[in-house]
Amino acid sequence: MVGSWGHQAELTGDSVVAPGANPVSARARGDSARREAVVLEWKDQWATRLRFESREPRDLRPYLGGTLEFDLDVGELAAGGVRAVVGCGEWCERSVNLIEPARAWAGKGWQHVALAMSCFVREGSDFSGVRLPFALEGAGRGRVSVANVRITRQAKANLSCPDYRTESFTAAPQAESFSIDWWLPLHRQKLQEKDRLIAAGTPPDVVFIGDSITQGWEQAGRTVWERHFAPRHALALGFGGDRTENVLWRLQQGEVDGLAPKLVVLMIGTNNSGVRSPESTAAGVRHILDELRQRLPSAQVLLLAVFPRGEKPDDPLRGVNERLNKIIAGLADGRLVHYLDINAALLEPDGTLSKEVMPDLLHPNEKGYAIWQQAMAPTLQRLLAERP
Repeated sequence: MVGSWGHQAELTGDSVVAPGANPVSARARGDSARREAVVLEWKDQWATRLRFESREPRDLRPYLGGTLEFDLDVGELAAGGVRAVVGCGEWCERSVNLIEPARAWAGKGWQHVALAMSCFVREGSDFSGVRLPFALEGAGRGRVSVANVRITRQAKANLSCPDYRTESFTAAPQAESFSIDWWLPLHRQKLQEKDRLIAAGTPPDVVFIGDSITQGWEQAGRTVWERHFAPRHALALGFGGDRTENVLWRLQQGEVDGLAPKLVVLMIGTNNSGVRSPESTAAGVRHILDELRQRLPSAQVLLLAVFPRGEKPDDPLRGVNERLNKIIAGLADGRLVHYLDINAALLEPDGTLSKEVMPDLLHPNEKGYAIWQQAMAPTLQRLLAERP
């Protein structure tokens, strides 16, 4: 099967094109009797899949000590990325990001990939009836061929995968297809911006740290920012797509070194929600707080509850964020770390999230940033007037 989201097509002959606005195609390589390889080609995709599905559920439990293996021929991936995916029960899938080795393999012919099946195992996973033993996920733009897919009982992996138990607090740069080309340049740009503020004698009193929601202060929230935070020479250190481990890496690579702000406003974790447990993400937040305390010992930290997402109160990822917020609230000591939950100000009385505040039900627009500023203002005023 090939396609993205609700646009799927089955490869029954030599080739197929999945429906949708942007092209996604698969074609078989080999003769009519046997497919020796399948070529996946896609363009301008957030995520598309080449899914090798089983019509009958497969019990993969005997193979969890083995490897997922396949051969990969990368034709073009300069503006894309790939992931290996294995199903782990009903509505459960796990993936391993292959973007860095796959880009290095472009134009070099067939490469053998062997990933430990343990890369796809988490607490609560159910491998007793798997209908998706393997999928290759593409993002951005690319062309790859896959062959000789198999799952073995005993073998040795030739590629590593992050340890999910420590990934949220193991510092790492971001390596997603949508960000890998601009993420490190933005980090270097922020280092230069920080140095300019210091050299001009206008170091920031307030530093905002986070993901794309924080980055939005420089975009949808710019008018609000210029009115309320620019006079304080505030610095926005928000990077789209960041998870806790990416923020930790940026801090360890000098983004706040040399500064002495009165206050740091931290919100991070919503990008962890779909792939990490609330407990794991909270551990990442705790490590960020520890890093801030080491590097900015005199600054107070305002730890914000992660914003709501999804339209309805029962949205699954909103539920994950709410469980995360309950945990990180306990990280505040009321002296140097302060916790603030302004989520009620962003929601309608019935708990729904309006597109008039967050058009994509995740990122605020200018109205949303104005609500954020107003809800946070009394706390900021109090903390900026106080020194620890």
